[in-house]
Amino acid sequence: MVYKTAGAEPLMMQPQIVFFGKRRLAASRARLVALAYAVAIALLAPMSARAAETSPETKAVAAATAHAVPGFWDPRRRPERPDLSRLTMIRFLTEVDYPPFNFTGADGNPAGFNVDLARALCEEIKVTCTVQMRKFETLLDALGSNRGDAIIASLAVTPQTRAKVDFTDPYYRTPGRFVARKDAVMPEMRPERLEGRKVGAVAGSAHEAYLKAMFTDAVLQSYPNAEALRTALKRGDVDFIFGDAISLAFWINGTDSENCCAFSGAPFLESRYFGEGVGIAVRKGNDTLRQALNWALFRVWDKGQYTDLWLRYFSVSPF
Repeated sequence: MVYKTAGAEPLMMQPQIVFFGKRRLAASRARLVALAYAVAIALLAPMSARAAETSPETKAVAAATAHAVPGFWDPRRRPERPDLSRLTMIRFLTEVDYPPFNFTGADGNPAGFNVDLARALCEEIKVTCTVQMRKFETLLDALGSNRGDAIIASLAVTPQTRAKVDFTDPYYRTPGRFVARKDAVMPEMRPERLEGRKVGAVAGSAHEAYLKAMFTDAVLQSYPNAEALRTALKRGDVDFIFGDAISLAFWINGTDSENCCAFSGAPFLESRYFGEGVGIAVRKGNDTLRQALNWALFRVWDKGQYTDLWLRYFSVSPF
């Protein structure tokens, strides 16, 4: 799963890297792609599995957003620039090994989508930053003991994590999606269309729970892990599988899938099952940093840099 929660384990230290300077502005077309995503989600993402029939207009938007980029920012609500004078350095904490979001680059320094986003935020705020890699389970403790200022490590926004830290606005979410063999892809995935069809999910997952609640007429088959689930689809043991769209996007585009399969239907973003999203965590009450990061996130998106980063790391869109 892309969304993660944290506990406590022995610390594992990894290299640091310092960022500063300015980045070029991306083309305005990137911003338009991100805006199109918001329209597409409003039209395509079912708030329940019993969504209405998809119109021709919706299908046109779906086709236009085959590589849609998630966006949670409204261009009509531009945040005011906060007081940044008290920020002299931001010490980001991130995970050791969670590609493509976090990993150690060929030069031994932190790399990945989260790291590059942190770099862009620091350059927007115009403050020196460090990124330190630690085991995921130690991140909340490190933040709480002032060994860092912000966590950017695909940490899920949940009631449990909200009790420990404050979050910025979400900067991505992981939808649930169906995958089928390429000769069986359907434009819409609605309960009545899956009646009697075999649908696989990982046992105990939120995706299995969603199928049990919403797709009651499908024949649910549970598997112990994602690898077994995907193998079942390749072999034709199930008609569809339902799971984490980001992980599935990488599988579809990778060699393990043997070019067998593709997404079927639109993304599902029901927060009760798939979470509120991922934000940057700061210590409780650190509104100065939280507001600065929110402002910088909007600026990075507005300039098209967020879109550039997303397309760089996600060649098959999970949306």
